Amino acid sequence: MARVLIVGAGLTGSLCAALLKKETARPLHLVVWDKAGDSGGRMTTANSPHNPQSTVDLGAQYITRTPHYAKKHQSFYDELLVHGILKPLTSPIEGMVMKEGDCNFVAPQGVSSIIKHYLKESGADIYFRQCVTQINLRDDKWEVFEEAGSPEQFDIVVLTMPIPEILHLQGDITNLISECQRQELESVSYSSRYALGLFYEAGVKIDVPWAGQYITSNPCIRFISIDNKKRNIVASSEIGPSLVIHTTVPFGVTYLEHSIENVQKLIFQQLETILPGLPRPVATKCQKWRYSQALGENQFSCLLHLLEASHILRLEAPSSIFGAGNSYKCCCQLSWPNDSSSQTIPRVWRGWIYPVQL
Repeated sequence: MARVLIVGAGLTGSLCAALLKKETARPLHLVVWDKAGDSGGRMTTANSPHNPQSTVDLGAQYITRTPHYAKKHQSFYDELLVHGILKPLTSPIEGMVMKEGDCNFVAPQGVSSIIKHYLKESGADIYFRQCVTQINLRDDKWEVFEEAGSPEQFDIVVLTMPIPEILHLQGDITNLISECQRQELESVSYSSRYALGLFYEAGVKIDVPWAGQYITSNPCIRFISIDNKKRNIVASSEIGPSLVIHTTVPFGVTYLEHSIENVQKLIFQQLETILPGLPRPVATKCQKWRYSQALGENQFSCLLHLLEASHILRLEAPSSIFGAGNSYKCCCQLSWPNDSSSQTIPRVWRGWIYPVQL
């Protein structure tokens, strides 16, 4: 049985694992590693340390289905809707630009529930706090090193990390990328931003007419959401409201190397000018998104790059088949071929999955 390692437990990694399990007749032993302490990636949902039922989406805020995605990938949306993982976004989001035919969805249990669903469907063995540092080729196997443990061998490796993290890997993998390819990959740039989640005591009321609001006149804050209200979860005597703030990209770039404490203080100062008199939260969670969104016209050709050596694959799709709200736009499309053979597994090239013989 072939051992397949998927590095990254975000949307790309989880969906890749689920599709491998579903579409490949040949038995595979799927393993997922992630350097974080939980799954989600840029679709992370954080819990209050005081009440795990109080949550906030620190990454993508909602899922946008365009007419194009509806035509290509309706089955994915149908599956998530049937399981109650997605529901239509009905709460008001001020400043949101809607295009004709677009439909927005939220995840009632938090946007990371999408990732957890696909990981569960995959049946993969999942390990957290596994930070890959080196990949070598040993006797037709990929020997993968991580920071804390002994190396393990795999037949196939799928990398779903941001490009800069791929380029920092050591070992034989560095020889798989030509100088021309490296220059192309290095040309991809990313926006950076911060997200700040605020958790409040039960009984606290945040009296605003919206569930989310895009801010255009503040140098620090781009988006605010009353997160439970956005997901149609009413604050109760047991669960307090939660709020999330996403910063502007210029702010994120300027303060990228500053301490979380300093950044959080600056965000609070600007938040006071937008929502004066907010009560003090009982807990906070500040998330730095160093690689928030790929920039530039060449992102479609650069983000998905196949490393043609044995069975190693580099795959990144920050929003995968889904367009995700709050500027987390879809950077590529994943399409499963209808004529896939029982002896094939998917490989990705420029945004499309093609069958490749094992």
